[in-house]
Parts: sequence; structure tokens; C-alpha cells
Amino acid sequence: MAANVEGDFTVYHPTGNTTSIYEAAIQYQESQTPTLIIAGKEYGTGSSRDWAAKGTMLLGVRVVIAESFERIHRSNLVNMGVLPLEFSEGGGVLSFGLTGSEKFDFLGIVNQLSPRGQIDVRVQRASGEELIFPATIRIDTPDELVAFQHGGILPYVLRQIVMSQSRPQTDKH
Repeated sequence: MAANVEGDFTVYHPTGNTTSIYEAAIQYQESQTPTLIIAGKEYGTGSSRDWAAKGTMLLGVRVVIAESFERIHRSNLVNMGVLPLEFSEGGGVLSFGLTGSEKFDFLGIVNQLSPRGQIDVRVQRASGEELIFPATIRIDTPDELVAFQHGGILPYVLRQIVMSQSRPQTDKH
């Protein structure tokens, strides 16, 4: 998103300054501004190790919307509590003219999450123009949905452990 700059740089949109992705992420987190990643095809290719998704989550990213996902990375995102969304056929960064400066809203996200379901994405450009398009929820299975709804696989497993230890134990002597 940073013009004429290669590497781990982006634009911090409130100021328009080019900075490292890490510094921008910290600034967005300090201002309690949720962030997302807008991507092209096969997002996550070459990064299927779980640390790629952990890094995404630790940077404060809560949604990745892409044209398509690398299979293992998509699963790792879900397990880290990051929502993978896929542009519907024919949609994408270029076709919608997305620059990264827009504000995004995910309509019905609280009530309509279902494996491979649809959700509407509302984009508001700085000009005030609004665009709404459908996206596919790339939580592919009911088990993934349960893990995602708990904030990822680790919080889900920890809750299961705590719940099992807080249940009254029966004496089986």
C-alpha cells in the first residue's frame, strides 16, 4: 500500500506517512482501530507455518479478505481467530479499485457466520462513495466455526480445560 517502496512498509492512513508495518500496527492498536488485510490470489502461499498466522493476529489484524487462500494458511488464520473472507467471483482489489484507505464494515457478521456462508462487505471511500459486495466466509467446517467463535483454537482448548476442571468430580471408589 506504500507507493514506490518495497519491503515491510505501509501507509499509516490517519497521517499519510509511510512507516513499517509493525509501527503502523502498533499505532492502530493504540488508537483501537481494527485492521484488515486486502489481498490477491493464493494469499498465504509460502507461509503455511502457523507463525505466519500468529504474526498476522499479533499485529492486530482481525480479517483477511482475499481473492483466494493457500489451504493450510487459511486454516491457520481461523485457528488464530482471524476471519478469512474471499471475494466473490469477479471481485477483487483491482476490480473494486481498493486502495487500503477505505473503511470496511461486515454486515451481519455477528448473526450470520456459518461455514462457507456469505456476508456483505460495505466499503466507504474517503469521497463518501459506498460500495457493497458479497464475500464468502472461508471458515470451512463446523469445528473451525466453533474454534473461531472462541477467538481461535488456543482459547477454545483452554476454555475446555478450565471447564473440565471446574466440574464437580465424582468419587468412583
